[in-house]
Amino acid sequence: MSYTAGKITVFYDGACPRCVQDRNNYQSSDPGAAEQVEWLDITGRERELIELGIDPRKALTELHIQDVDGQILSELDAYRVLMARVPRYRLLGWFIGLPLVRPLASRFYHWLVTRRLSREGRL
Repeated sequence: MSYTAGKITVFYDGACPRCVQDRNNYQSSDPGAAEQVEWLDITGRERELIELGIDPRKALTELHIQDVDGQILSELDAYRVLMARVPRYRLLGWFIGLPLVRPLASRFYHWLVTRRLSREGRL
């Protein structure tokens, strides 16, 4: 699978200011790469998520993308595909996929998201 060819869909939490900020940062970091990404706010789209095979609760706690082949990827796999499209993020995407780094990055990511959602009263 190519990480950089074709348009992908990123499912993001539009009710999360940090998620919106991350989206804006991504779009401004490389406009060419950003043109190859469709951003879909998951807020109020539980039925659509379920039809795609995405658990709406998991959609809040993990990044999900639909790749060019229609496959749904989540968590660090999704981040790696997204990061591979922007040269300045490629190395980070590769790094978080390393066998020793991946489980630590995953735990830290889930801790941050759970903490944010709990603080917002959405979890």
